[in-house]
Amino acid sequence: MPALLPNIATLIAAEMLDSGIISEASDRLRNGGLNVDDAEWVEQGRAIDLAFDGDLDAARTALSGLQQAVDVCVQPRANRRKMLLVSDMDSTMITVECIDELADYAGIKAQIAEVTERAMQGELDFSEALRARVALLAGLDEAMIARCLAERVRPMAGARPLVRTMAGWGAHCVLVSGGFTAFAGQVAADIGFHESKANILGIANAKLTGEVDGEIVDANVKRELLFAKRDEHAIDPATVLAVGDGANDIPMIAAAIEGGGLGVAYYAKPKAAAAANFAISHSDLTALLYAQGIPSRDWVRD
Repeated sequence: MPALLPNIATLIAAEMLDSGIISEASDRLRNGGLNVDDAEWVEQGRAIDLAFDGDLDAARTALSGLQQAVDVCVQPRANRRKMLLVSDMDSTMITVECIDELADYAGIKAQIAEVTERAMQGELDFSEALRARVALLAGLDEAMIARCLAERVRPMAGARPLVRTMAGWGAHCVLVSGGFTAFAGQVAADIGFHESKANILGIANAKLTGEVDGEIVDANVKRELLFAKRDEHAIDPATVLAVGDGANDIPMIAAAIEGGGLGVAYYAKPKAAAAANFAISHSDLTALLYAQGIPSRDWVRD
């Protein structure tokens, strides 16, 4: 039996893969000087592996701009299944930015959302921008947190299957957020994370004080948490997966890549997408299961 080629490019469609796109992708890899093996379905019609031998970056370049809108994950075959997941929360594991939604209850969403967007784009210092936004929430009734959780915080499509399936094979799953513990704890429990870390909103007399208590969870804290959890659980760096969407996630994404793992940008801002070695812009979070070679019949759904 011939040896398996060492690298894999997985094509993942939001709905159905066009047969022509598979041929186009194979041709592009060959034209880029790479040796390509036969295609193998991960999920019939949705996700397919193209095994190849050659440079990973050359393969990513060859597969950029495919005619059909597909997400493409290029990685080594070895260590494909990851054992540490470190993820951002807002606009990654949930569909909203919690601080913007809290601001809506205070009647100042537009004002705060503009600052949030600029911080995510990397145009503002994250810690300063966070403190400035939280200061504008001073006096908001603490009960608005529970109301926001009930009315507006929803898991991103594919979040539960991703986290629960990875946890099921023994991966350690950590939610780390530049948002707030008042949201992250419940979100982590609902989706299936083992633990979470986020900022602490100051509260006194059932009102927000307008301050953040303790250390700010910024980009450096996210990166250092990845290293700490990797070491604590004796996890091979090549089996680390980090996912986020904003500038605050770039060091965490880069840390995963530096160790030989996956640094993923999920519907991300341009700077974060450029820093990643896998960008998802068409599929939901189950693309990260397909990228690990897991068909839907093997997902944990509840």
